Amino acid sequence: MLIWSLFIALIIFFLALDLGVFNRKAHVIKTKEASIWTAVWVSIALAFSGVIYLLFANGLVENPTNLTPNSAVLKYITGYLIELSLSIDNVFVIAVIFSSFAIPEKYQHRVLFWGILGAIVFRGLMILFGVALINKFDWIIYVFGAFLLYTAFKMLRSADTQFDPKNSAVYRWLRKIFPVTHKMEGDKFFIRRMGIRAATPLFIALMIIELTDILFALDSIPAILAITADPFIVFSSNIFAILGLRSMYFLISRMLKKFRFINYSLVVILSFVGVKMILSHHVEFPEWLSLGVIALALIGGIVASLLIPTEEDPISEV
Repeated sequence: MLIWSLFIALIIFFLALDLGVFNRKAHVIKTKEASIWTAVWVSIALAFSGVIYLLFANGLVENPTNLTPNSAVLKYITGYLIELSLSIDNVFVIAVIFSSFAIPEKYQHRVLFWGILGAIVFRGLMILFGVALINKFDWIIYVFGAFLLYTAFKMLRSADTQFDPKNSAVYRWLRKIFPVTHKMEGDKFFIRRMGIRAATPLFIALMIIELTDILFALDSIPAILAITADPFIVFSSNIFAILGLRSMYFLISRMLKKFRFINYSLVVILSFVGVKMILSHHVEFPEWLSLGVIALALIGGIVASLLIPTEEDPISEV
């Protein structure tokens, strides 16, 4: 319990430092700043693999799956890369939500901060629930695997469809609960007009991001549980991927059109993980194979996006 408490305290410290020190004043996150912070979060996450090694080598955390220190590190890195790659899909959706509600760039970081804080709580609960299910019911892993294959199939079919937050059931449901105003006053989530407390577009965007993250977690949690059922590895790798989501959003959201084939990379990753879960009781997949599939899928999507020209006429873009 001590290690869990220290880890959670570390996450709270990172969050307080982020919003209370480095981003206390609302400002537009430029690409250079986003690049630096992305590198910082990825470096911290990868450096934490050393902590994972020491914890498992010295028996400082519970080890229900009897992992060796080296195996624990490989599973942590694999899980982190899976969660980081699946977070790319979050970036696409978040960009559409901000655009739909015309959220100014300088206030987007504040919305993402509170959105990610809520995501940490929801992910933690879902991880505990998922680990408990796998440890109690061996057959549930087949259900998770089939669900991931179904998700990959749905993602493949909907690759060219457009998501409109204002036509979503979530938005219609929120409008029934809160009076909604289309005007904003700085970074306030609620304002009072004519004696009525109304939600601003910032709050609506935050709620939709929170609820869509829960839907994304239904994919990402089973995906990482295919790598390991160790609760500390699952939780820590997931949380570090979430912490880096904000800076990654500001880094790649401006280049979404360039990475138009990334969704197909995610289809490959989800399909592989789904098959791995279904065959887990019969075939042992080495960690290096999982890392290789994830890396090749992401690199393939990026290279294809950069090399294959779009159907648009370059002259019309001038």
